[in-house]
Amino acid sequence: MASDQELVRATACAIVDKLNTGEVTPLDLLDVLERRIAEVDGKVNALPTLCFDRARDHAKTLMKKPIGDRGLLAGMPIPIKDLVNVEGVRMTQGSPIFKDAISERSDLVVEHLENTGGVVYAKSNTPEFGAGANTFNEVFGATLNPWDLSRSAAGSSGGAAVALATGTAWLAHGTDMGGSLRNPASFCGIVGMRPSIGRVAHTPSATIDRNLTVHGPMARNVEDLALLLDAMSGEHPADPLSLPVPQISFLSAARSGNKPKRIAYSPDLGITPVDPEVAAITRKAASRFAEAGVIVEEAHPDLREAHECFHVLRAFDFAMTKAALLRTKRDLLKPEVIWNIEEGLRLTVEQIARAEAQRVEMTARTVEFFKTYDLLLTPATIVAPFPIGNRYVAECAGKKFDNYVEWLAIVYAITLACCPALSLPCGFTASGLPVGLQMVTAPRGEAQLLAGAKALEDILGLRGTTPIDPRPAP
Repeated sequence: MASDQELVRATACAIVDKLNTGEVTPLDLLDVLERRIAEVDGKVNALPTLCFDRARDHAKTLMKKPIGDRGLLAGMPIPIKDLVNVEGVRMTQGSPIFKDAISERSDLVVEHLENTGGVVYAKSNTPEFGAGANTFNEVFGATLNPWDLSRSAAGSSGGAAVALATGTAWLAHGTDMGGSLRNPASFCGIVGMRPSIGRVAHTPSATIDRNLTVHGPMARNVEDLALLLDAMSGEHPADPLSLPVPQISFLSAARSGNKPKRIAYSPDLGITPVDPEVAAITRKAASRFAEAGVIVEEAHPDLREAHECFHVLRAFDFAMTKAALLRTKRDLLKPEVIWNIEEGLRLTVEQIARAEAQRVEMTARTVEFFKTYDLLLTPATIVAPFPIGNRYVAECAGKKFDNYVEWLAIVYAITLACCPALSLPCGFTASGLPVGLQMVTAPRGEAQLLAGAKALEDILGLRGTTPIDPRPAP
């Protein structure tokens, strides 16, 4: 068997190949991960809840089946974000209210991953209820960016991104509302995708059609991301919005060699300030598509209503899901969560109707935009990783933000337009911090998105920059 270091650095696709040939077993991989976590996780706090006994029991059951019958992931270990139920495992949601809660039943997305050969061994850290794109909470503390331990890993899937970046995961589950997959992917130098609504079935909560948040894959490179999306995809009757598995796998699409004909780049979508260094790095990366004969132009759809629309719909979501906690546990909620819930409770029906109409219009305009362009490229995050002591980005390029989520407009506008999007590593700042490029396509266009991302990944030559050992501040 390969050494621990060789396995930690291997791609997820290579690991699954080793599982399918019998070169390694799921139990071998769990041993490797347990040793790697002991070595590095104390420095970054990515995976605060471990469930290796449960994982080994599941792995042993899986290994009773012939190798070819173990599912697409064939026994690949996967961490689940600590906002999602895993049967028999602690789920805190980053909140003191639930610090001792044990899940009685797994979410559909976890059941599906386990049925396709995934083995759950850990829960990844998240901010309280996923609120705020900086991963810290009162239960486990902060998750630190391994490229510079004085910096934020973003959020809310920060623990998942850091696990990938430090080699304590080959693949990871995440969720995304206002960039919760894409921001940490950008800050940590890995790949994270927000899929189309319904692509990944999950257990409905609050409302059947609650769709600002979706579940999605995170990985170190595009092919690995596509592999996990294949394993996560599929319809389920308990999630009426879920979509069937496509005829051609997402991994095949990523490997197809297909390239976009015409792409658009926008530094700001016309709605947000952007750090000049981040804008320059992402613009340079986007322009390199021209090396493959792709037409690159500067353009973006009209998303001018994004701030008002997202503010209303996000607040409404918090009111629906957390109002009872405000009434009974207010003293245990962080200020940002209280603000979100109270904003939601003050909404009128007219405000909600206006926001829903705005979302319809923005989606229609964006779909029309993609009749001209195959892909839209922007910065995935408008700043480089910021100091961990800052709760959020309060100012960028001379503009002060009105609230703690406005700095996320470049990703939440894409959420509102119902588009799949991913963050691809595209370069580094002068101080060596990762920068991600957001790549977007029309709804249900994941295959085209993955093919385009793989083409640019090949051109940029940044594949394999992770995993790394955690690095202290310079």
